[in-house]
Amino acid sequence: MNISDFLSRVARVYGDKPAVSLGTTQLHTYSEFADRVQGLAGALRGKLGLGEGDRVGLAMLNTPQYLEILVACWHAGLCVVPMNSKLHPKEFAYIIDNAGVKVCFVTGNLIDGISESLEAIDGFERVLCVNDDAYEALLRHPPIEMVDVSETDPAWIFYTSGTTGQPKGATLTHRTLLGMTLRYYADVDQLSPEDTYFHTAPMSHADGLYAIPHLIKASHHVVPESGGFDVEEIFGLLETYKNATFMAAPTMLTRMTNHPKAGSAKSENIKTIYYGGAPMYLEDTKRALATFGPCLIQIFGQGESPNTGTSLSKQLHADYDNPKYEKRLSSVGLPRTGVEVRIVDEEDNEVPTGELGEIVLKSDVVMAGYWNNSEATSQAIRDGWLHTGDVGFLDQDGFLTLKDRSKDMIISGGTNIYPREIEEVLLLDSRLDEVSVVGRPEPDWGEEVVAFVVLREGETVTPEELEELCLNNIGRFKRPKEYFFVDELPKSNYGKILKTELRKQLAEK
Repeated sequence: MNISDFLSRVARVYGDKPAVSLGTTQLHTYSEFADRVQGLAGALRGKLGLGEGDRVGLAMLNTPQYLEILVACWHAGLCVVPMNSKLHPKEFAYIIDNAGVKVCFVTGNLIDGISESLEAIDGFERVLCVNDDAYEALLRHPPIEMVDVSETDPAWIFYTSGTTGQPKGATLTHRTLLGMTLRYYADVDQLSPEDTYFHTAPMSHADGLYAIPHLIKASHHVVPESGGFDVEEIFGLLETYKNATFMAAPTMLTRMTNHPKAGSAKSENIKTIYYGGAPMYLEDTKRALATFGPCLIQIFGQGESPNTGTSLSKQLHADYDNPKYEKRLSSVGLPRTGVEVRIVDEEDNEVPTGELGEIVLKSDVVMAGYWNNSEATSQAIRDGWLHTGDVGFLDQDGFLTLKDRSKDMIISGGTNIYPREIEEVLLLDSRLDEVSVVGRPEPDWGEEVVAFVVLREGETVTPEELEELCLNNIGRFKRPKEYFFVDELPKSNYGKILKTELRKQLAEK
């Protein structure tokens, strides 16, 4: 099998349908897209001399070329290694060396820094810029037939963010990507050529993975001219396109909700906003639903189980009359089709319903392992179960609620304190825009609770007011001992709040 085997069928049946646009400008129909893919695949195997299973890097901003490179590599029997475009050249070099990448496609803004850092890497052959004429010449190479590969062959190596050391390459096979796609249709949305997919998040991550179910159903792919998430641009695109789906990290969705134009946006043209990757607080979710209607789907997963763990469906977001509505809205939903979820203790024993522990997953969407890292693989996958490092619990109805990453848990006086619980309480105050709670070393108790707070524009709040709010809602031992009012919180390129950076800031104070 080959995850790209949809291409010829889609080109025959939906050849005149729009495939790729940049902003509001259509670039290629599906027939044209297929021609470009097959020509590029021919060049990869012929002109560039790559062999089956070779790895191809992508160090690129979101561009229309991203999609054709992904599909062309699979068509040619190659494996893609997409990388965050905001990495340092040394970080690019580490991944390219670790994965054994031979050829790397880049956007023009990155070529100088990357080229210098790759000169000494054994086996690396060339950097190709997608913005010049030489790239377009590759597309005119004689096409080749799709290479038939094994379902267990690597298709995508996804490198983790490296928050606990050097990044590790989660190896996703053709079967993994097909399993992810089928579960999209089962649990997220049905798609058709009438759908539009806005690439608002980095295509090296979940946004690019979810391009696959949209490509297979001949949906229209729109790359914003900004190359990413710009609230005004998204509202502008909604004036042109209907049945729009896009990804928004919780912080991005909150920015959309709070934007002055949110009330006048063409929300009826939004089909689905799927969010995840970080906690979405209850009050923020309620405001987003009130603004955009029941178009939200929450996805819980990670690179090692791409976009596929649990989901909170549109129907559950809109189940307003259910007596358990708020509890369920605070959860990450139910296990996806064919996915088993358990909560285990430190000895990997399953804990009773309602008790906290580590979340573990089992399905055919779990990675094959970490690339060339058997030790890390054996730590992450034990007896077929993927250990996520996330802490949570399952209720009696099977809904999974996240508490925190195990590394973010605060232990004070031997008691576990979960930052998200405190963050939820603080965000009951509508004057607060964002909050992040972390632990700070404390000689007598081990750790104490500290909160970083971003206020909405023009608002003022005192620590005493927040202290009273906490004392009225949670145990005294959980309340923050100090508040830091800041202009913004440090975030990753995917919109996740970087608690590691906040802890570093505390250590330097």
